[in-house]
Amino acid sequence: MAANRFTRGSLRRLAEVEPEHGRVLSVFFNLDPSEFATPAARSTEVNSVVTAAAHEVDAAEGLEADERQALRSDVERVREVLKSSDVASGGTHGLAVFACGPADLLEVVRLPHPIESRALVDRHPCVEPLVRSGSGERWCVLLVNRRTARIFVGEADGLEEVDQIEDDTHRQHDQGGWSQANYARSVEQEKLNHLAHALATLFTRFKRHPFEQLVVGAPDELVAEVEERLHPYLRARLAGRIGIGIENSSAGAVQAAAAEVVDRHEAAVERHALDRMAQGIGRGDRGVSGPEAVMEALEQARVEILLLAEDFDAPELDEALEKAIKQSAEVLVVRHHEDLVMHSGIGAVLRF
Repeated sequence: MAANRFTRGSLRRLAEVEPEHGRVLSVFFNLDPSEFATPAARSTEVNSVVTAAAHEVDAAEGLEADERQALRSDVERVREVLKSSDVASGGTHGLAVFACGPADLLEVVRLPHPIESRALVDRHPCVEPLVRSGSGERWCVLLVNRRTARIFVGEADGLEEVDQIEDDTHRQHDQGGWSQANYARSVEQEKLNHLAHALATLFTRFKRHPFEQLVVGAPDELVAEVEERLHPYLRARLAGRIGIGIENSSAGAVQAAAAEVVDRHEAAVERHALDRMAQGIGRGDRGVSGPEAVMEALEQARVEILLLAEDFDAPELDEALEKAIKQSAEVLVVRHHEDLVMHSGIGAVLRF
């Protein structure tokens, strides 16, 4: 099954889908391993969500006969996607499927976290659950000591190990018959060679598959040197450090250790955007809040960052998201601060 990871690019591509004829079927499928780890459990959930999709098609109003038939065909295409043997592969814990036969659309988006199963029929893909599910930022964790380096990449809640580097180095306490001074110089050079190898591998991966944030885990005596030797492009993405076993920690343990760094980073990003909004409102120029003012700014294509409270739900939501995404505005769901409560749950930082 061909599928994409959730990115801002995929979000914009979906938001721009507006079929001239027909409607779009959006299906979200929960693959939480704590609930649907077995094929039998997943099969039951497939039947449930496909039945819900069929009901949505039957209940949709204003459809011509061929449009309804196209949607029924879309339901079957979605069924085949969800029944695929690799549906839960690669750490996938949720799936979004968007189908519209008349628009030649069948897009499958893998999510590293669970999502509520449901189906909707509308004139365009329903992207709101994807927006609420996370930023789509790619994270990288580099674990490195004097002889081993490991690289993990993915969304913050879906890290996977992608590289492991082992170099033949002496341990600091081994002397091997050499004079102490010569041995110490040899150990130091081997360490430098290993770091160069690890960091070159990391930068090559970054150039091929860019990520937005980097976390480093290394022994205390090594971590500052690792950070200093990062390529400037990578150093600019450094979000924090973690303390964890380098050689034997599982991907789950690495993800759990990085979670605190991720949380601090997200809170800081939200705080910065909220402060910019408040300052703009105070000056009367580059900040607005409340549904009416935000929608007006979106109509004028002035929005740089659309800010939504985590529980924001209003008739304007779908239109606001669609306009923001099409205008390449950042959409930020605020989970760590309560500032938007006094602004009816929605605000924006403006470009001009």
